[in-house]
This record gives sequence, structure tokens and C-alpha cells, in this order.
Amino acid sequence: MRSAIRLAAISLLLGLGAAPAFAADLASPVGSWQSSDGKARVKVTLCGDGTQLCAELTGLGGDAKTAKNQQLLHTYVVEGAQQDAANHWQGKVRFNGQTAMGDIRLMSSDTITLSGCQLGMCKSFEFNRL
Repeated sequence: MRSAIRLAAISLLLGLGAAPAFAADLASPVGSWQSSDGKARVKVTLCGDGTQLCAELTGLGGDAKTAKNQQLLHTYVVEGAQQDAANHWQGKVRFNGQTAMGDIRLMSSDTITLSGCQLGMCKSFEFNRL
């Protein structure tokens, strides 16, 4: 009887241990993403102390593939974003040569938004996981 209870307890603990790890994987924006309009690709990675997010511009398409924008390839468009709530990170965002405070929001396992505001002007972009 005790071995059956012990086996049930171990099974329960193993099951509970696996569930949060799976949920954590779904809640990660780390990976490769393409803007919903297909004009930009970014790679989101852990950076800093390993808990912050950075996003590197890895590709351009369509009319976004200008000489000015190509100079930004392989540079960070988000740097040192720190998680401040579930599925939400804040940090420095670079857009069109300007740096502003912005955020990354994980909307679903396959969609993030990247937003930034400066002097009352705000921009937001949706990205889909590749």
C-alpha cells in the first residue's frame, strides 16, 4: 500500500514538474520572427545577465530594403529589455536611427508586438514566429 502511495506521489510530482517547464517554453519570445508585412526579420535572444531580451535585425524585404536600413542589419533594434510582467519586457528600442523606450509583448506563442514611443509619437509592429 505504501509503495502504491509513494508511486502515485512521485508520478504527481513528475507531472507537476513537467507542466511549468512546458508552459515556460510557450511563454518565450526567444526565436526568429518576421514582421506581419514581411519587411523585417528579427532574432530575439537572451542577453545581459541571461534574463533580458535583445532583438537583432536579421533581414529586410520590400521597400524597407533601402541603403539606410541595410546599414542597420545585424544591429540590435531592442537591447536589454527586462521582464516587468507576464509576457512583457521593457527596454531600449531603435527605429529609424532614433532610440526610445519600448517594449516587447508576447501576444501568443506565435505572435509578438514591438512598440516604442518618443516625444508622444508611438510605433507598434507585429511579428510572427518563423
